[in-house]
Amino acid sequence: MKRTNTFAVRPLSNKGEQLLRDLLDASAALWNEVNYERLMRYNDEGGFEGEGVWDADTGQLEGRYKGVLGASTAQQVIRKNAEAWRAFFRLKDQYHDESNTSVTEHPEPPGFRGNEDDGRVLKGVVRKDAYTVEWGDRSRIEILVGSELKGRYDHTGRLRLEIAGDPNWPDYEKQGRLDLWYDETDSTFRASQPVTVSDDARATPLAGETAALDIGANNLVACTTTTGQQYLYEARSLFDRFRETTREIARLQSKLREERHSSKRIRRLYRTRTRRRNHAQESLCRDLLERLYAEGVDTVYIGGLTGVLDTHWSVETNAKTHNFWAFKKFTERLACTAEEYGISVEARSEAWTSQECPQCGSTDRTTRHQDTLTCPCGFEGHADLRASETFLRRHQNSESSDWRTRRVVTNATSE
Repeated sequence: MKRTNTFAVRPLSNKGEQLLRDLLDASAALWNEVNYERLMRYNDEGGFEGEGVWDADTGQLEGRYKGVLGASTAQQVIRKNAEAWRAFFRLKDQYHDESNTSVTEHPEPPGFRGNEDDGRVLKGVVRKDAYTVEWGDRSRIEILVGSELKGRYDHTGRLRLEIAGDPNWPDYEKQGRLDLWYDETDSTFRASQPVTVSDDARATPLAGETAALDIGANNLVACTTTTGQQYLYEARSLFDRFRETTREIARLQSKLREERHSSKRIRRLYRTRTRRRNHAQESLCRDLLERLYAEGVDTVYIGGLTGVLDTHWSVETNAKTHNFWAFKKFTERLACTAEEYGISVEARSEAWTSQECPQCGSTDRTTRHQDTLTCPCGFEGHADLRASETFLRRHQNSESSDWRTRRVVTNATSE
């Protein structure tokens, strides 16, 4: 089965770091040139997948960049761009297929990775046989670079990088194409290594426990498990930073000349805001699922936000659920990460769980103030944690469950 190791990498010297930056910058530049050639042909054909889209002179571009990237890496950048275009055309076909309702917005052609003036997005790819990884006390990765780049830095052999942390899948049968990028949010180089592992490798948790998640606007995730554990992830400081960045974007946009719509600084702020959120989502998913796997959870119930904004709409709530936390994107990331741990994610109805009193069952007499839910029957407790508990009880036979809880509060962070 297919899995992915994601880890941070560190150059061993300042010269090694600059070499890596130049390598990723050249990868982004090649991507941009290939993408431009295909986009021009696509526009000339009136938005259709004609032969011209695939007639771009990629061989000439490969020849120009192989001295820096190495021939194999240049080929992989071009191939990955072709994959992005094929995926775009598939989505476009689905969008125009009236019987297919999975794609509701018109897809856009693959985008560019920045530009030379504003700064390119440092992102590249390495063919599966052009890098080696050694796991152990001093894990490291070595990647191939072009002769021109090695000459520029008086470097011999492959570029060696130190790996930070332990992989989820160290014992794999074969490796795939390596993705490398620079994460501007925390100023870290990262790598993603697809691997093939045996079907019984961490295939299922050690038990058959269940968990339910309440995903909301105030606290990002509240979780209750049938083992009696509860976890709460809140990100007020992260949301405050999101709003600060949004206000700064609006301020800068108000100062633009009438004919301009953006600027280098505005685009950088948008990228920073998005990457900060994506990093927080990845960290939260990874931390939560590590905990649930250790608890023996094999099924997670997750609800949607359908009807939440109709009942409790506010500008701030809308900004949190859709713009800041990007609910749909988060649930997709959660399901994808859960697959690595053999945990299934099931969508279930969670209607009224946030208003239901777990003591008397009332939904019309309860009152919520910030994080506290109270009821005239005498109940008082954390609203989101109790909602996740009610959600779980609703879909699980609770008679055999021990509901003594140990609450763990975690701050989601982008750092």
